[in-house]
Amino acid sequence: MKKKILLISTGGTFNKHYNPLNGKLEIDTRSLALEEISKRWLCKFETVNIIGKDSLDITNEDRLLLLATINLAKEENILIIHGTDTMDVTARYLADADLEKRIVLTGSMVPFSIDPIEAAANLASAWGYMQHLSDYGIYIAMNGVFGPHDAIIKERAEGKFIAKD
Repeated sequence: MKKKILLISTGGTFNKHYNPLNGKLEIDTRSLALEEISKRWLCKFETVNIIGKDSLDITNEDRLLLLATINLAKEENILIIHGTDTMDVTARYLADADLEKRIVLTGSMVPFSIDPIEAAANLASAWGYMQHLSDYGIYIAMNGVFGPHDAIIKERAEGKFIAKD
C-alpha cells in the first residue's frame, strides 16, 4: 500500500531558476519544479512551501518553522526538499526533536530548471525509499545513496553524497 507523503519544500538549489532580468539564480518559492514533476508523475503531491531560501541562508528560526510545520502535519511520512549545503544541520536539528515521523531529506546540486535529471531522480529515489521505511527517524536520500541522516555525508570534493565509512 502506498504511503501518504507530505512534501515540504524549503527552497534550495532544487528550486532555483535563472532570472534573466538580473542574471542570477533565484529560489522559486512556489516550487514550480515540483509542480512540473507532478504533472508527469502518476500521482499529485501535497506540497507545503516554506522558508524559500538557499540552505546557506537558513537560520535556526527557519528550522523552528520547519519543525512546527512538521509537528502540525497529520502525515507521519514527510519528504523535505532542502538545499544540500546544510541538509545535515537541519537533519540533526530535526533528529534532536525526537519526532514520531519518518522524514526523508533530499535536494539537488543542479537546479531542476537547468537540468531536471538529478532533481527528479533524487525526488523519485526519496519517494521510493520512504515507501519502504518502517521506523521513525530522519533520513537522507541523495545521489542514489539512502540511509539514516548520520550515515550520509556530502562529499564536496566529488560533488555528491556518499555513505560514511
